Amino acid sequence: MATSGVGEDKYRKFLYGEGERDTKWRFGSPPNYDAVNKLFEEGRTKVWPPGSLEEKVQNLVKTWEMEMFNKTCFDDYKSVDLKNYTFSLNGMKPVTLEEKRKLGGGYNTFLQTSLPEKFRVYNPAEETVESAHVAFTTAFPRGFALEVLQVYSGPPVIVYKFRHWGYMEGPFKGHAATGEVVELHGMSIFEVDEHMKVVKVEFFMDRGELLGGLMKGASLDGSAAEAAPACPFLTGTG
Repeated sequence: MATSGVGEDKYRKFLYGEGERDTKWRFGSPPNYDAVNKLFEEGRTKVWPPGSLEEKVQNLVKTWEMEMFNKTCFDDYKSVDLKNYTFSLNGMKPVTLEEKRKLGGGYNTFLQTSLPEKFRVYNPAEETVESAHVAFTTAFPRGFALEVLQVYSGPPVIVYKFRHWGYMEGPFKGHAATGEVVELHGMSIFEVDEHMKVVKVEFFMDRGELLGGLMKGASLDGSAAEAAPACPFLTGTG
């Protein structure tokens, strides 16, 4: 999301400008990443040189995440190859964009699990893209920042290690805010074509690292757990 009023974002493409005039946004207008950009700049452990491979990969991933979470029409996606794109998590069967939408998109896609339903503290089978968004923006009112820690190979097959983090300053699924940093580490493979459009994505991570951090707070009764969600235009993923 961009610097307020400037109409651009230094970490993400395809947010503003003539090319986005007809884009269908999930919340009616382009998201604003001011808060999460600030969190990223204050909390990152790596500062990659401008123009470096690491910076290019980091910005590609942030752009891809922005489109996946915020654009509702596949035709508005500019970072991916619409015909050939697939996504997989932890070696599961790859899914197309349409299949990913049926899973609930967004956080639901990243939190797929083979656990029996009675053991799922977060159950993507029961969450919609909207309910998942409310749950995580409430828990992370300043956003859930992303940094690339290391790039092992460049295009066309990009392999990198990442870190996501945010401050749990709101409740999550009946658990009180802790104010602590919650982190998620993992590896990912992005295959891109000659135009740097993403063709294939694979993620390898432990969802328990994220959910464990969000379940540390004291249990709340039903009324206390229903905190007002953070404004979707002020926070974001990545």
